[in-house]
Amino acid sequence: MELFSRKKLPLVGLDISTSSVKVLELAKVQNQYRVERFAVEPLPQNAIVERAIADVEQVGATVHRAIKRSGAKTRRVAVAVGASQAISKTLRLSAEFSESEIQTQVELDAEHHIPYPLNEVNLDFQVLGPAPDSPGEVDVLMVACRKEVVDDYVAVVQARGYEPVIVDVETYAMENAYALIAEQMAGGGMEKTAAIFDIGATTTVINVMHSLRSVYSRTSSFGGRQLTEEVQRRYGLSYDEAGLAKRQGGLPDTYQSEVLRPFMEAMCQEVMRALQFFYSASPFNKVDMVLLAGGCAQIPGIDKLLASRLGVQTVIANPFAGMSLASRIKPQLFASEAPSLMVGCGLALRGLDQ
Repeated sequence: MELFSRKKLPLVGLDISTSSVKVLELAKVQNQYRVERFAVEPLPQNAIVERAIADVEQVGATVHRAIKRSGAKTRRVAVAVGASQAISKTLRLSAEFSESEIQTQVELDAEHHIPYPLNEVNLDFQVLGPAPDSPGEVDVLMVACRKEVVDDYVAVVQARGYEPVIVDVETYAMENAYALIAEQMAGGGMEKTAAIFDIGATTTVINVMHSLRSVYSRTSSFGGRQLTEEVQRRYGLSYDEAGLAKRQGGLPDTYQSEVLRPFMEAMCQEVMRALQFFYSASPFNKVDMVLLAGGCAQIPGIDKLLASRLGVQTVIANPFAGMSLASRIKPQLFASEAPSLMVGCGLALRGLDQ
């Protein structure tokens, strides 16, 4: 099983997060992308624990329901392991090397960078292109993931007869989707630094892009489940009832000021802290833009609050802005889920010529 695939095949992007399974299928019609199908299916609590698949049977059943609900006809699937489950390293090698020589060198270097025996990992590489400041050399991205992690994702996909064509890493799926957003920026995003915050149910992933490449990634344990649990505690609801009330309304008038606003402030603190970590661990001292993705990006007004706290342009990530929707897609429903579909979009794009 390759972490990267060099073939373009029609497939569905399958994003398995801690709280839900998201399915997305794209098509390309006359040089324009079109959203063909999508679905979001909630996962049982604790089916995924700290990004590890704890219950293959339950997750496999949820994947099957999500794909069925989407109406996707292809059985080919692209799935992604979490950024924290993979080890990535950019190597600088001679531009004169053949692919087999690059592979040999990658395997030699892997022994120094990967804290596991090589027979316990899936290892792959991709040539990124000429090294910008070193003529005669190329940058090569090496990615490794423990086989037991990849095998669990493969087992979940294969459980109901689907074919795992690509096992990617969330960071690079997000990078793929970001390229569509960057097309709308001045200069196509070149020389721009954008921090993507994917804030889901239990984790926040910061992925910083510079000139269309991921230059930094970090995961922290902050997410919307904290808000759900506070709603559950304060109003005496079950976890599922709290999640529904959070999305659909019907909570007391004090919810906004006593529960939601403090969570939004905590979210701002998390973003500011993550950016400080990035600045201290990299040569960068500013970002040009913050992009919000994930379920928490759907909180009304969070982009404006963050922009005021950071003094940086903050927008809701939407790689679908330039896409059309198939007639079966309900625009309002899709718009409400779009911030959560960034990874799924990047995976679905892997099946199309770009």
